Amino acid sequence: MAVSLAKGGNISLEKVAPGLVHAVVGLGWNPRVTDGVDFDLDASAILVGDDGRALSDEDFVFYGNLQDPRGSVVHLGDERVGGTEGADDETITVDLPALDPRVARIVVVASIYDADKRGQNFGQVSGAYIRVYDGDDPTDDAKVVLFDLGEEASTETALVFGEIYRHAGDWKFRAIGQGYSSGLAGVIRDYGLQAS
Repeated sequence: MAVSLAKGGNISLEKVAPGLVHAVVGLGWNPRVTDGVDFDLDASAILVGDDGRALSDEDFVFYGNLQDPRGSVVHLGDERVGGTEGADDETITVDLPALDPRVARIVVVASIYDADKRGQNFGQVSGAYIRVYDGDDPTDDAKVVLFDLGEEASTETALVFGEIYRHAGDWKFRAIGQGYSSGLAGVIRDYGLQAS
């Protein structure tokens, strides 16, 4: 059975999936309110150093840059509609041993594409979750860490959903759920990236 975390909770990934090498981060959601315009949520990952800033602009992994320079964090592609029942809508894979040794955290973000133009926000989304599981044993439900956002977000258009971080040589996962009304541009500015 999956380990569920509350906002702010954290857990050792080694404890959940001993010997974890290939972590998979899946995000899912359903549009709760829609006016017929597609709801396009995008997952992204930022590889962050000890100083709390992205290692480089190339260490921002998203639909426009599908992997970091080492190929250790890979985005598996943009799902433009989402809401696939019983399946992750977007997926990011992490090869933990292949990560740049300067990486202290991998921050996982979900944002709504063209949110301002479409008048959309996370208050119109239900069932939003992030889960981390063992990519080498994807069918073992016990090796899954899950954070269900619940009804936390309202007017936000981007969320720092969670992070995989290094602590005393161990990889852990923290459920964050921090919303941004300034969208993805606000998130990436906070991590020292250039908003385009």
